[in-house]
Amino acid sequence: MKKFVAILSDMEHKIREGYFGPGRKLPSVRSAAEEYGCSISTIIRAYAELEKRHAIYSVPQSGYYVVEKSGDWRSETVSETIDFASASPDLDVFPYLDFQHCLNKAIDTYKYHLFTYGDSHGLETLRQTLVSHLAGDQVFAKAERILISSGAQQVLEILAKMPFPNGKSTILVEQPSYDLYLRYLEAEDIPVRGIARTAKGIDLQELEEQFRSGGIKFFYTMSRYHNPLGTSYSVEERKAIARLAGKYDVYVVEDDYMADLGAERFDPIHAYDRSSHVVYLKSFSKIIFPGLRLGAVVLPERLLKTYHKYKNYPDTSLLSQAALEIYIKNGMYERHKHKIYGLYEERMRELNEALRRHNEAGLIEAADVRYGVYVQFKLPKTVNIERLIKRLAERKVSVVSGKPFYLADFAEREKFIRISVSRAQRERIGEGVRAIVEEVRRGNGW
Repeated sequence: MKKFVAILSDMEHKIREGYFGPGRKLPSVRSAAEEYGCSISTIIRAYAELEKRHAIYSVPQSGYYVVEKSGDWRSETVSETIDFASASPDLDVFPYLDFQHCLNKAIDTYKYHLFTYGDSHGLETLRQTLVSHLAGDQVFAKAERILISSGAQQVLEILAKMPFPNGKSTILVEQPSYDLYLRYLEAEDIPVRGIARTAKGIDLQELEEQFRSGGIKFFYTMSRYHNPLGTSYSVEERKAIARLAGKYDVYVVEDDYMADLGAERFDPIHAYDRSSHVVYLKSFSKIIFPGLRLGAVVLPERLLKTYHKYKNYPDTSLLSQAALEIYIKNGMYERHKHKIYGLYEERMRELNEALRRHNEAGLIEAADVRYGVYVQFKLPKTVNIERLIKRLAERKVSVVSGKPFYLADFAEREKFIRISVSRAQRERIGEGVRAIVEEVRRGNGW
């Protein structure tokens, strides 16, 4: 299965990037089998899947050809701006046809059941499907502990308001962190405290002191492909966080919303949890499309009853849940995941190479992030971020300031802009990085 998925993803990539242009004939089945080192039946299956997706067509006694599109619809949607600001997935790779098929299949399978209110816990068959799906990420849980939500934000709001068994009240958040959640906590006057996290990681001694004496209810963290840093915790850090949680009776809310955007093997903090103190969050929006508004939360047994009291109504479409179940079961999610992270990996590589070319003076500090979509460009203290962003906008380069990713009263801030590659055109990434370096140099008095 993995071999087939890799071959299909590579073929789609070559078509998307123009290696096989519109109207061009693809390699024969035998040639392709030799090239990929697989059986002829695997290539036939891949070509059949590409035909089903309307990417290629077959001509009897001749071969397979790339579909020619009437007009280039992409040219109508591509902006002149080099977009390093948008966080939503690339419009060009949304799995419209596949998910439409799953929606139709869901209606045929579940019929009138889809038009009832449903269970506030989520569709039972989807939760059962997620047992094995999450196990692939080393998150092992029974279906009773997996609940479906309308996204991570809803779960985070419920967790912030509900009481926890440890009787503590303060939420500890990484700084910087998810800006919308920070604004929510401040607006609701929920006790919140920050702890510095940089591209190099987190101070585990400070974290232990906070856990020991800070009255911490839970620690909110993004263990991999952090927003806005883009970096991931090391194995040692993940193990230490799980150990400290059990030692000091502090819960960890692990927001693994980008779990599927990298090829590297990564065991989440949840995998090292021996004391049932980790809440695991996963979103499906970054892989499929934001409008799906579906996520899952894995809760420790001790939190289930209270969580149910605070979320006592269904809030997600049963039709969407049923379609997602079919999408995962049929292997479509796995195939699309490979396509997505392959696409973003290429853009990250282009970004890193462009920074090495243009940032010779080292004015910008950036970690070598290879997966996910975010990178932090740390700036010299003398640079005025507002002026920099304005000048870049004049050059049609869009970026995001790092300021909103901090609590209002957090003092130990780094000066940076967040770079996202999710909507950046690969062929223009170098041009955008060059503009950023030039404007930083200008703002630094060079």
